[in-house]
Amino acid sequence: MIKYQETLNQSAEYLRLSLPLMSRQAAALHPVSYAIWYEYVAGINNPLKAAIDELTRDGRVLDEAATHGLYRKYIAELDEESAQRVTAGFQKVLADITQSAAQAGDHADQFGTTLAQWSESQGVAEPASIAEKGIDKLLLGTRAMQGAICTLKERLDDSRSEIERLRQEVDRAREDAHVDGLTGLVNRKGFDLALAACLSAAETSTHGICALIADIDHFKRVNDTYGHLFGDKVIRAVAKILKANVKGQDTAARYGGEEFVVLLPETTVDGARALAEKIRLTIEASRVRRADNNKEIAQITVSLGVAGYCPGETASEFIERVDNALYVSKNKGRNRVTLAPAATGHRPGHSATGSTQSLQS
Repeated sequence: MIKYQETLNQSAEYLRLSLPLMSRQAAALHPVSYAIWYEYVAGINNPLKAAIDELTRDGRVLDEAATHGLYRKYIAELDEESAQRVTAGFQKVLADITQSAAQAGDHADQFGTTLAQWSESQGVAEPASIAEKGIDKLLLGTRAMQGAICTLKERLDDSRSEIERLRQEVDRAREDAHVDGLTGLVNRKGFDLALAACLSAAETSTHGICALIADIDHFKRVNDTYGHLFGDKVIRAVAKILKANVKGQDTAARYGGEEFVVLLPETTVDGARALAEKIRLTIEASRVRRADNNKEIAQITVSLGVAGYCPGETASEFIERVDNALYVSKNKGRNRVTLAPAATGHRPGHSATGSTQSLQS
């Protein structure tokens, strides 16, 4: 559920109301600070507003610790989409204000220079006239304004640097959140996102979309016999083979445990089946050695299921057909590839021979 549902004009108004309040605090101008003040002026978080009012009573200001504390306590559940929207909006307004401050500074500089030149051109009479005293005050006021604008520009520049640093950290964290730590492959969440993006463009696909699921045979036996550390080594070895056999737009992912999935955009069913068979043979021919004595263990094999996407089916229906094909491979003796038929109402896939079989065989 999206937390912030204001219109563009409403959010722009909240941005403008928030900035003066933010600038009075001891905390830097960054998205965390902006988030609490945005909700404060929007009136959408009463507990947060009460807490801020209490903390800022009698002219007190919020420092970094208080700002982050309020964020964690009252806004920590902010969903990723809303967080991105808040940060993007804040960056845009900050950029606009920075540009306006720079322009105001230029105008103030020009005005101050013009006043100074005019004052010098008039000469100084004794005693100073009322007009001259007024000009002196204008000059002093202009210089003060120039100083204030320069300070504002410096704070905004510092804040923009901080926002860029935070944005990079968010990007890195988002990437890390989609990568499996053991294998370096995409994880299930990352795969689901890739699949959704791929299927959304399915109508423009020239050759079709396919997927395969691979599961390491008798993996529990490997763990029980050689230990979990060696099991991890086997998983990494299989992942390495998958990674070496994908290309371009393909996405290889660890789907969970000893199960892997490969998304194959712009790939025919025959092409996907051939790739699955190549992966099966490569893994069958590979050997994994124990680190303690460098001895090879029993042969590692995988079972695979393959399916081509049928227009109109959902992502879950598509993956379910691939998964069903995998279980047929498991039930028929493992170390084989099974091709799923097309979804109901669509032309079924080609039958297969040898170690590559059709789900209907």
